[in-house]
Amino acid sequence: MVVGAGPANRRRLTPRAVSLLAVVVAVAGCQQSDARQDPQGSVSSRADARAGRGAAISDSRRTAITTAVARVAPAVVTVQTEVVERVPADYIEQFFGGRSGERSRAGLGTGFVIRRDGVVVTNAHVIAGASRITVMTRDGRTLPARLLGADETNDIAVLKVDASDLAVAPLGNSESLLVGEWAIAIGNPYGFLLGNSEPSVTAGVISGVGRNLVERGAGPSAYFDMVQTDASINPGNSGGPLVNADGEVIGVNSSIYSTSGGSIGLGFAIPINRAKRVVDDLLEHGVVRRPWVGIKLGAERAANVRDVLSRGVVVATVTPGSPAARAGVQRGDVLVTARGRPLRNAFDWEARLLDLRVGEVMPLRVRRNGREFDLQLTVADLPEATAPRVQVLRDLQLVTLTPAIRAERGIWAQAGAVVYDISPEMGEILGLQRGDVIMQVNRSPVRSAEDAARAVDYYAGRGPMTLFFEREGQVFRSDFQLR
Repeated sequence: MVVGAGPANRRRLTPRAVSLLAVVVAVAGCQQSDARQDPQGSVSSRADARAGRGAAISDSRRTAITTAVARVAPAVVTVQTEVVERVPADYIEQFFGGRSGERSRAGLGTGFVIRRDGVVVTNAHVIAGASRITVMTRDGRTLPARLLGADETNDIAVLKVDASDLAVAPLGNSESLLVGEWAIAIGNPYGFLLGNSEPSVTAGVISGVGRNLVERGAGPSAYFDMVQTDASINPGNSGGPLVNADGEVIGVNSSIYSTSGGSIGLGFAIPINRAKRVVDDLLEHGVVRRPWVGIKLGAERAANVRDVLSRGVVVATVTPGSPAARAGVQRGDVLVTARGRPLRNAFDWEARLLDLRVGEVMPLRVRRNGREFDLQLTVADLPEATAPRVQVLRDLQLVTLTPAIRAERGIWAQAGAVVYDISPEMGEILGLQRGDVIMQVNRSPVRSAEDAARAVDYYAGRGPMTLFFEREGQVFRSDFQLR
């Protein structure tokens, strides 16, 4: 959804981030019930009870939409978060030696249950930075939830609650979507503003598939291969399901395009097939295994983004020893199709990369010197994921900078140690973050992860330490002391 952080007439595509402080977020919940249950009957009986009448609802009032909602709605949940933020002391407190304090900020979103033992899917931006997460079911139960994993790139998070009697949302197939077919968004718009824990329903159609959305501006603003719908998606719907007329989840509602922060009929959902791949990785590994092919495209520059929509996909560089190099891809090749789908521009290529799994063989058709031919590219883990890791201190893992890592990340340093993993606490002490390349510790040059480990071990406890490291093409220094 659009966050109201600028002029009202400024068009921005932003992920929804719901909070109790009037943050604009879209969340929709989805659930699947067992085939032996009769969710239509339970929904109808509740509706009759509220209306104060016991008469049966006529069959003429039942539609594909009501049937789909009855099948999915029991699995929709409200995701509630608490984020603890640091706040600086005001100038009066600083004068008397006051320090920064903390404050809590509440957030709301939607999710849906995918397994009876309490596995819930939502958006990564819904739970970003949360120190406490709870889930409220449709019947009003509040259950503590723990985060099993999150993937910010795909905006998917997986939660776990301790329950065994939850309804489950049926998952469909986003590859078979038809433009114009029914689309149903289920979620909790504006949190508990409506006064209860039951989700709301909006309906529309599939307006488009394979949408690649790119906007100029600060912050992340690219969304690839999205499902577009005109079903109203409002603040609070983020993380919920987009459902077809068969009562199957076909997408995870994630963002809208708006001039005001509210729905104008341009909503976008993450295809469920991609979400399932991400969820499988998070459940099995706790992280998403990033697929690596080793292809870099030339930078596209144009005054109007439409000018690059039909330029094709031209290979600028191929990382030595990468899957692309082993498959036979060369600099200057034009990528025509990937996995049987046409590649018209760099956005299409980025969309295909999001759907890849490590170990998968990707059929690739290339054009070289006027001739087209097929290649088979076996997707691999990122080079740093398979490199030997060196443990430094307790909460810092390093890997040696290799030519493959250097080429893939565009690193300027010729040698060094790459920060593979670091805890937030250690990152604050050392001034480092994942992806930084340590080049020197005090006066000791670093050419490998082992060099960095030996230098830190030697200087620890002997006085102040200075690290020189590369981040995003620039060299920084960090001063600290370890006791």
